[in-house]
Amino acid sequence: MDFHELKEFLDEKYLEYNVPGFIADDPVSVPHLFDKKEDIEIAAFLTATIAWGNRKSIINNANSLMKCMGWYPHEFITNASEKDFQPLSGFVHRTFNGTDLFFFLKSLQNIYLTQGGLQAVFQKGYSESGSLYGSLIHFRRVFLETPHEKRSEKHVANVAAKSSGKRLCMFLRWMVRNDRRGVDFGLWGGIPPSALMLPLDVHTGTVSRELGLLKRKQNDWQAVEEVTANLRKFDPGDPVKYDFALFGLGVNRIV
Repeated sequence: MDFHELKEFLDEKYLEYNVPGFIADDPVSVPHLFDKKEDIEIAAFLTATIAWGNRKSIINNANSLMKCMGWYPHEFITNASEKDFQPLSGFVHRTFNGTDLFFFLKSLQNIYLTQGGLQAVFQKGYSESGSLYGSLIHFRRVFLETPHEKRSEKHVANVAAKSSGKRLCMFLRWMVRNDRRGVDFGLWGGIPPSALMLPLDVHTGTVSRELGLLKRKQNDWQAVEEVTANLRKFDPGDPVKYDFALFGLGVNRIV
């Protein structure tokens, strides 16, 4: 396919997959259970954190986590004592366990009580650096200020160490994009959709390579930069909208 044919194909698939029907079988369904801004972003962040592996398992475990917080994640996190966190100690999703969750909840508590919330942290990093890369680095630095065990650091993507940051990029897609199609929330200003980076995983990486959008073999930050730069050629203002097309094509193996 030439440039125009590929753009037409990707635009068609973006419209096909970026619909409310996409929500039910995707982790984004969990934050869609909430109406309050802070509940949505906390539910989205924690769901994105465990978003690897079987999607049904991700959704079930994320819903279980929300239930443990009484379906009021913001109120729970901002008011909880360490004793209140203890019932969550048995939580496990693959390699993410109760120790990791305890740290994540304490760090979120610190962020909401002293840093102005997740939006403020990510936006500060972006405003100071002018890039999503800088935003992710700033967020990780703030997040790790809360005392934690070394093992938990692997669950906070380190793009400075070449991580693709897939789950954080997906979380930011949910929060920033606002195309009024009912999937992404578009709750945050301050970070433009044009700055977002593709949530690169096995599915999107494979399809990107098959379509000639990505040459790099590793799914690392360098690959994220390469594929996102190519997607910006099709839509400079909203390149990550094509995540829907690439992921849908990968899951359904149309390419």
